[in-house]
Order: sequence, then structure tokens, then C-alpha cells
Amino acid sequence: MNNNQPQRSFFFNVDWLMVFIYLALCTIGVLNIHSAVFKPQSPSWFDLSTDYGKQILYVIIGGCIGIMILLLDGRFFSSMAPFFYGIAIVLLMLVLVVGRNVGGNQAWISLGGGFRLQPSEFAKLATCLLLARYLSGTNIKVTDTRSFLTAAAIVGFPMLLIMLQPDAGSTLVFSCLLFVLYREGLSPYFLILEGLFITLFVLTLKLNNAIVLTGVLAGIAALIIFFGRRNRKLIRVILIGLTICVGFVFCVRFIYTKVLKPHQKVRIDIVLGITSDPKGKGYNVHQSMIAIGSGKMWGRGYMRGTQTKFSFVPEQGTDFIFCTVGEEWGFAGSIVVLGLYLLLVLRIVRIAERQRSPFSRIYAYGVASVIFFHVFINIGMTIGIVPSIGIPLPLISYGGSSLLSFTIMLFILIKLDSNRMGFIY
Repeated sequence: MNNNQPQRSFFFNVDWLMVFIYLALCTIGVLNIHSAVFKPQSPSWFDLSTDYGKQILYVIIGGCIGIMILLLDGRFFSSMAPFFYGIAIVLLMLVLVVGRNVGGNQAWISLGGGFRLQPSEFAKLATCLLLARYLSGTNIKVTDTRSFLTAAAIVGFPMLLIMLQPDAGSTLVFSCLLFVLYREGLSPYFLILEGLFITLFVLTLKLNNAIVLTGVLAGIAALIIFFGRRNRKLIRVILIGLTICVGFVFCVRFIYTKVLKPHQKVRIDIVLGITSDPKGKGYNVHQSMIAIGSGKMWGRGYMRGTQTKFSFVPEQGTDFIFCTVGEEWGFAGSIVVLGLYLLLVLRIVRIAERQRSPFSRIYAYGVASVIFFHVFINIGMTIGIVPSIGIPLPLISYGGSSLLSFTIMLFILIKLDSNRMGFIY
């Protein structure tokens, strides 16, 4: 096939539905940020002293970057993946030295003029690219121990650096890339183990170690009795699993008591129902639920939310932006926003499955996983079903680093998809 064909049919090959969803979410974001932080003394939408003025600037910059990405050769992103990953790692190291501490996390590099760079947002993009580059290589199979460990190192290294900031929310986002490995052939038992560890984590915090360990031993004994009586290999696997589970239980207790900061422990306690503190550490989530509930079916109307106008919910333009959606747009508006995200993720999965290039397919699943995780955790923390760990709602929350990183993520995917009939890279 003529390699120039994808360029000649550029506008026909672009997935315009993806572009429309992107623009719709950016528009919703600007409108809700404007409502959440509006200043009567700065009525102009383009006042760069306001968050909504800056967000409009970020959207314009993002649009320009998106167009530039679409004009590049799709193979550029595969070849440059190691370079982008290296830059991200350098920035993550740099932020630990010269970073600005905000809210207890040293996660931002000041750029002057009120603008900041959050390297962890771009590290997600770089990790997705390098992971796709590695897994699409010749003779690379995630079922091989060496390949699996290399892929785990690609994901784990930025996780470690982000953990040192410490930014628990951004660190956890990288764990969702396990689904990419699963799509590429990793045993489903790893997903089962992840679910088991989450269950053990919750039970360890809600119950004492003796009760949890008794339950683990009872479960292991049942497995041996029903499945392992004549299978020594299976018994060895089960015993190794027992050792890991016991070690995990004690590690959870140690991390909870010795590593986590007081405000992080309180947030977890509130979500798990261990404690209640609606006027203290649980204030954000409590007010968030009030704001969303007060919107009822159709909402209070744009710029009319009382929780929003009187700033009852802190960080309402960033981590808790969904409160503004729920209060002013109501249940109906919330469903529209959730519907757009669902359509976006499903569209990305569909794009992934129609790719001829393994690199494009793996990268697409990485993007889908990151976006889904962000949406689930962000909205989950505003309605009190997950701990408040501070990650943005993609394309809607205020923040240049977040908006630009998601913009680049999506437009790289759109570009790769537009070339799917011409290149296999």
C-alpha cells in the first residue's frame, strides 16, 4: 500500500466522534470551573488571573498541540517513546528537588506567573507509550517471566518516584495498567489476586490481624482439602500464596500505622466507616454529597448552586468539580457527563480492537485504562465510595498539566488510528 495514502486521506481517517467528545468535555469543564470559582470583580472569561481564564488558555493550547500531533507521522510516537519516558523520569526526579509543596505533596514545578507543571500527569502518558513500545516488540510475551518483569519495571519506576512526593492518587493510577497486560495475555489470576489483596487490605483495616489471619488460614485449608489433596504442586502454590497473604496483612498494618500521614489515614477510615468526621477530615466528602444531592433531577441552574457559590466544598474547581455538575445540572446533567465518559472509553476500546499495529492497540488500552480509573476514582470520592486521594476528572477539572496530558494522550491515539490502514509499526 502507498505509504502516502494516510496523509492524503487525513480528514477522512480522523475519528471525529472522539474529537467531538473531547471538545464537549473541555467545554463542560470550562463552564463548571467558571461557575465554581467565578469572581464578580473579574467578569471577563479570558482574565488569566482566574482559573477559568487559564483553563480557556489551556484548551486553546491543547487544541493547537492536537492539530500538530495530527500533522506528524504516526511512527514518530513509537520511535520517540523511550525519549519521552526518559524526560518524564528526569522531571519526576527534579520535582523532588525543586518542586513546590501544595497540600502536603511536592508534585509541582513552578513556571512563574501563577503557572505550574505537574510531571506525574505527563509520566502517565510516557509510561503508556513506552509500555506499548516494549510489549509490541518481537518475541515479547507477558507470559514470559522476563518480559513481565520488564513491563512491571516500566510501570513501577515512575510509581516509585511519585510515591516519594508523596502523591498516593497518581501512584495508584499506574496500577490500572495491569489491565493492559491482561489484554496482552497475562493470566486472569493476576486480576483475581489484585481483587484478593484489595479485600485483604479492607478487612485488615476494619478487623484485627488475628481475625483476618484466621480467615485466610481457613480459606487455605479449604482449598487444600478440596483441590490439593493429591496434587503436591498445587499444594506448594497454595502455601506460597498463604505466605504472601500473611506477609501482605502485616505490611498493610505497618504501612497504615507507620507510613501513611494522619490525614490519609482519616480519609481511609471515613470511607470504610471506621470513623465519622463530617466537620473535620470528612468535611470535603460530606459537603460534596450534600451538593450533589441538592441538585435533584434537573439541578439548581447554572451559577445558582448554593454549595458552589458559598464555597462549602474546598477544591471545587479541581478534584471536586463533579459537585458543581451534580448541584447545578442535577441528576440529568450528571448522567450526560457520565455518558460522555462511557462513550469515550467504549470508543477507545473499539479503536483499539480495529488496529493492525500492536503498538497502537496496546497504547489505546493504556489510554482507556487511565481515563476509566481517573473517572471512577474522582467521581467515587465525591460521592463517598472511595477515599479522597486527589486525582482530577479528565478534561473537566481545572489544571493545565492534567488537561494537556489527556489532550496529548487522545490526539496521539486519534493520529495512530488515522494511520491504521497504512502502517504497521
